[in-house]
Amino acid sequence: MRKNFGTKSWFYTLSVPTMQVISGAFDTLSHAMETYFGQSDEDNVSDDAALAIMRNTVRNMRRLLVDPKDVQAHGNLMWDSAMAENGILKVGRLTDFQTHQIEHQLGAYTDCNHGQGLAVIHPAYYRHIVGDAKEKFTRFAREVFGADTAEDGIEALAALIRECGLPTKMGQLRSKVEITPEVLRKVADTCNIIRCNPRELSRDEIYDILLECL
Repeated sequence: MRKNFGTKSWFYTLSVPTMQVISGAFDTLSHAMETYFGQSDEDNVSDDAALAIMRNTVRNMRRLLVDPKDVQAHGNLMWDSAMAENGILKVGRLTDFQTHQIEHQLGAYTDCNHGQGLAVIHPAYYRHIVGDAKEKFTRFAREVFGADTAEDGIEALAALIRECGLPTKMGQLRSKVEITPEVLRKVADTCNIIRCNPRELSRDEIYDILLECL
């Protein structure tokens, strides 16, 4: 089911704990990244738009760290979130939402919010697939973080996660049960596998990615 109409207001986010807003903003960043790293033509408007949304999201996350009541930052992040999920960035492309699929399944065992789970998984996942989309990762590194190489861009993303105080390991997530290798094996064996990302992952590789997040 998809809604036909919705409204957003930054005003309501002012009463939400800052970490909740930051976590939601990371989910926005994740949506834009997973759209961008899907399959597309080499030159398209959607990629340019996705990179702009990612860059703006990162900038305004940092603004909120300086001033949690920065109205302009709240408003920009609200607009970013709409642009990341209203379908515009997905025009003319197949998307890569493998990280989302892994985190959704992990959510059966954790009590964390969605953005926090994504923050733990994204860097490890990208270190596994960077060689399959080197040019796109290099462009991401340069245009979003001002980094030189594809690998530097992934490390800049990991540094942003730490800077924002988001979790970087499974042990930092609120969980309903102890997150053990056995639990992660269940997550790997039951999550959806996306077949249009830079490279289709095996369940064993998903398990390896999750183990790296422990």
